[in-house]
Amino acid sequence: MHTEPGLRPADNDQGFDITVRVYYEDTDAAGVVYYANYLRFCERARTEWLRSLGFAQHNLLQEQGIAFVVRSVQADYLAPARLDDVLTVEAQVVDIGPARLVFAQRVLRAEDVLFNSRVTIACVDTARNRPTRIPAAIRSALPAFSDSR
Repeated sequence: MHTEPGLRPADNDQGFDITVRVYYEDTDAAGVVYYANYLRFCERARTEWLRSLGFAQHNLLQEQGIAFVVRSVQADYLAPARLDDVLTVEAQVVDIGPARLVFAQRVLRAEDVLFNSRVTIACVDTARNRPTRIPAAIRSALPAFSDSR
């Protein structure tokens, strides 16, 4: 999977999208994107979202001892993507708690929605392997949510 350069801001401060092209390695024997790869595309979008806010995951891990991990996923596969398709992967924060973020994510080919998901991400203290509060700097980068909780 190749991510095209450049993030495009979405309609609000919590969302954005990236572009990915489907390669042979992303497809299954039927020539369509293997179902688990949609989750990889979504992971890439969330990572780039965090980076666009000025937070690289490796720095958070090394400097603060925290990581963001998937807690749960709801996924709806609506239509197949195929070899060489150019896809838009959207991610939007729809809820935030003390130690979790909830994303609504979609994968589109042009205007056609191929995949919908709701992904809950937990902030984890890696030394204790326990949930921990999302750092204030990250919370403050989310204006619509910064005053809640």
